[in-house]
Amino acid sequence: MPLQEATEKESLNFNQLCTFESFEEVWSHYGYKSGFKDVIEREFSRTKGITYLDHAGTTLYPESLVREFYQDISRNVYGNPHSHNPSSRLTHDTVEHVRYRILQHFNTTPDKYSVIFTSGCTAALKLVAESFPWSPPTAMEPASQFCYLTDNHTSVVGIRGVTSALGVVSLPVSPEEIEARARDVAQSECSSCQTPHLFCYPAQSNFSGRKYSLGYVRGIQARKLYPACDSQGRWFVLLDAASFASCSPLDLQEHPADFVPFSFYKMFGFPTGLGALLVRNDTAALLRKAYFGGGTAAAYLAGENYYVPTPNIANRFEDGTVSFLNVIALNHSFDTLHKLTGGMDKVQLHTFGLARYTYMLLSSLCHGNGQPVAQIYSDSEFENPSTQGAILNFNLTDCHGQIVGYSQVDKLASLFNIHVRTGCFCNTGACQIFLGTTNQDVKSNLQAGHVCGDDVDLVDGRPTGSVRVSFGYMSTFRDCQNFLNFVVECFVEKPVEVDQVKLDRLKSNTSSKGSSQYPVVNEYGGKAITKEAKSLGKAQYLTNIYIYPIKSCAAFEVTDWPVCPLGLLHDRGWMVVNGNGVCLNQKREPRLCLIHPQIYLPSNTLLLQASGMDTISVPLENHNEPHQSHGVCQSKLCGDRVQTVDCGDEAASWLSEFLGQPCRLIRQSPDFIRNMKKGVSSTALSLVNEAQYLMINHASVDLLQRHITSRYSITCYILVSRFRANLVISGLEPFEEDDWSHLIIGNTHFQVAGRCGRCQMIGVDQNTGAKTKEPLLSLSAYRKGKVTFGVYLVHQSLDGSNATLSVGYHFQMFLYVWKHGWVTILT
Repeated sequence: MPLQEATEKESLNFNQLCTFESFEEVWSHYGYKSGFKDVIEREFSRTKGITYLDHAGTTLYPESLVREFYQDISRNVYGNPHSHNPSSRLTHDTVEHVRYRILQHFNTTPDKYSVIFTSGCTAALKLVAESFPWSPPTAMEPASQFCYLTDNHTSVVGIRGVTSALGVVSLPVSPEEIEARARDVAQSECSSCQTPHLFCYPAQSNFSGRKYSLGYVRGIQARKLYPACDSQGRWFVLLDAASFASCSPLDLQEHPADFVPFSFYKMFGFPTGLGALLVRNDTAALLRKAYFGGGTAAAYLAGENYYVPTPNIANRFEDGTVSFLNVIALNHSFDTLHKLTGGMDKVQLHTFGLARYTYMLLSSLCHGNGQPVAQIYSDSEFENPSTQGAILNFNLTDCHGQIVGYSQVDKLASLFNIHVRTGCFCNTGACQIFLGTTNQDVKSNLQAGHVCGDDVDLVDGRPTGSVRVSFGYMSTFRDCQNFLNFVVECFVEKPVEVDQVKLDRLKSNTSSKGSSQYPVVNEYGGKAITKEAKSLGKAQYLTNIYIYPIKSCAAFEVTDWPVCPLGLLHDRGWMVVNGNGVCLNQKREPRLCLIHPQIYLPSNTLLLQASGMDTISVPLENHNEPHQSHGVCQSKLCGDRVQTVDCGDEAASWLSEFLGQPCRLIRQSPDFIRNMKKGVSSTALSLVNEAQYLMINHASVDLLQRHITSRYSITCYILVSRFRANLVISGLEPFEEDDWSHLIIGNTHFQVAGRCGRCQMIGVDQNTGAKTKEPLLSLSAYRKGKVTFGVYLVHQSLDGSNATLSVGYHFQMFLYVWKHGWVTILT
């Protein structure tokens, strides 16, 4: 075949991969409502012809935000809030209302936190550095420690400049050390030492987009994680939310960090020059402040060293008049964000989907000789929005494996009107980790003329930085497509090749197809899955947790989730019944899989979502509703008569409209006990079929996947979601789980209650509701008529009242074998 024809063929194959249809195959959460394209054209018309991919630098503001703000300040007179005239009172009241909206956005209240306005996140960090009660060493107590994750922004590490002059110990901590060096603190160590220490870490790395466990907040405060577990005293946590808050929901009720700094331009694009520090009120009393400006004093004397600060925390730390017009603009920023997107949970799903798709194709893209096109700097494979943000960091390589300097990429991108960010992104620690740059390298590069922010991208052939693309709530699939086409056109040695094996593996990762996530972390954060464990594929750990709030509806994937006496909290707690009170399942009504329930524990709500429908909420518990019995459920509830509570007319109307038949939503009555009939008879059940948990083995899924592929030459056939398991494990041989008797995951003990017999329900495509004969036919053929897949589990003991299962937990399995009249336990 002529070279030109071969190149065209390969390019065509890549163009076929880089389509919106292929995107929808791996991610179902795009946009926020119908007419997303019209919203983009109306609100961001100035970006026509521009591919803006630097949202981690600043996101873009919608045009209606500026118009509404202009109309506001055109209609109203806003005076200085320190005066008491009518215009000043209007300003004061509006500013206080905005403070409340900010706290509401982070799911907390004024009795827990105070909002201190600053010029940005860096100013907020500087405020903490200068007011934290650092203690020098004494004969009785050790010095304070300033501890920080090495993957931190310069502005966090810069606190060291203040503490070094005070005799305070500065301790950099690598991400791996936090949990690896954790230990339980003995009661004898919980002494009366009151030395204050500060631990700082980012909720999301601005370099790689890695999301660190929010469970670290409580873990450090309780001295259960390193470095707090090694040092006596009181530990406080500063959670840098600047990168995280731009695309992700943060719940301070669940994760009560002592200090939370951020900038508003990263969230809304407008206003700029405004940030905030959220401070726990209990912690604020410890802060010390030297300088005092206008508005911060209750009283002071000019001729005598006498000063009494105002009791209001925010006023005490806001020197002078705040940027009140910018604060007022935030009112419109929140309104517009909610109107266009519906909330941060939806923003998180939309932006993560775009980043994940870009990662999948870029990491699979190869030169004509098979050499990868990109070296990607990430601790994950973009499986889950709770562990990875909408940031993709990489360097491009040529067909010989040599790094292409980031300045060259930046210059060519500019020619294509593609806006990216290059360098080290004010995060030297992460840059060193991923690029393998030593401390001496950094010093040598400086001597060679390279300084932060310049365009010296290679020193002795080694990179000094990288390229970062990042997505915002208004990013579109076209942005992904434009960027990938740019890489192919300018940097790929033709013919273009794609690592199809890797791409298929990434596509089959069903974490991305899950419904909206509100992950609840355990007290100290789950055990992280290391990059080494993933690459080896030998570690035995829990890879996915799914709950199904409404029986037969879509899965709700979480990374950490509480365990209750019935199993995973709220798993199969509700079911849909038809007009005659008969339970509906996917065999009768396959469109149930298109209903995406989401549980939000902080607000005690169950959200119902489906394409083309408005989202509604149902209380998780409502003891005011009368109990009703809905008779015998015919869908594998073994004839049980289940006492239920009706969830009201709004939910019934919503379900009836979507499913096209009269329906009602009911939940199991909280005072009704349904016991398991087989196996452990004392085991209490929710509205599950057989047992509290269903577990499957990823190796078994992969084997069946390969069998189907060999039978039908299907390269992308997503199976995990069809088996509707609660727990997915990895690191084992296929179908090894069939012979287990007991299992320990983390600290929770389980008994295997039997194998799961499969029916035609696994033929329902969980993304479309279409019915197929697979994988039931292939399962039966491969297992020679035996159609079991996965095992049922019941828990035997819970690790206290706050038992939790977490993705990444390792497990141990047990097998009972009869030998010479004795029972042998194999582990």
